[in-house]
Parts: sequence; C-alpha cells; structure tokens
Amino acid sequence: MSTESPRSTVPSTVRAAGGLVVLEGVIAIGFAVVSVVRALTGGHDQTVGNGYGLALWLGTLFGGVLAAGIALLRGKRWGRAVAIVAQLLLLPVAWSLLTDSHQVVLGILLALIVVPALVLLFSPPTTRWLAQDYAPDADDVA
Repeated sequence: MSTESPRSTVPSTVRAAGGLVVLEGVIAIGFAVVSVVRALTGGHDQTVGNGYGLALWLGTLFGGVLAAGIALLRGKRWGRAVAIVAQLLLLPVAWSLLTDSHQVVLGILLALIVVPALVLLFSPPTTRWLAQDYAPDADDVA
C-alpha cells in the first residue's frame, strides 16, 4: 500500500529540486569512482589519504543523496528531508570553497546547485504538497 496521496500531483518545484539533488549525487559518486581508479592505478599518494576510504565515504553519503533525489523525482515525500539535510551540510562546504580554500570556481558551482535546491525545497508549492498528508481535507475547506 502506497503512502502517497493518489490525488496529489507533484509540483514542478519538487521535480526540479530532485533533479539538482540527483546531480549532486551523481557528481559525488563520480568522484568516488575516480578515487578508486586512482588508488588502483597508483595515481594517488596513499600516504596523504586513502582513496578507498574516500570512495566508501562518498558512496555511502551521496548514495543516500542520490536516492533522495530520485525519490523526489518520483514524487516520494521522504526524499525532501534527506535532500534538505544534505543541502544544509553542503552550504558551509560551498562557503569554505569560496573563502578559506580559495577554490572560488568550485565554490560558485556548488552554491549554484545548493542554494536553488534549498529555495525549491522550501517553496510554497513544495510545502503545500508535503502538507497534503497532514491536512488532506484542507483543500475542501478553502
């Protein structure tokens, strides 16, 4: 039995946010694959960091982010919570890239994904869609 309301249509804001979250997940999984390839081929100094460990961490963390993005694209409400947490964790990363790390281009690129995703996840159509499970008769009253 599905927990999704059959009468609710998924707003475009949810699908757009899902697309951005999927993009984050795919990029991070790509970095995980590159990290494993570099570790296997010896193209990475293992004394500084472990490519396998980084790949495991990225795959685990961003595998969940990727799943949340896919869930949003499919209209599953649970993906919003995971996506919001991921965006809130990535905001200081973008700030750090812009300031302390002096990697302005990467910081701008990350911010161009994270900020719009957060805006879309908190937009009125998204929050109304999410609230339908909690007040299913609210549309009938208005």
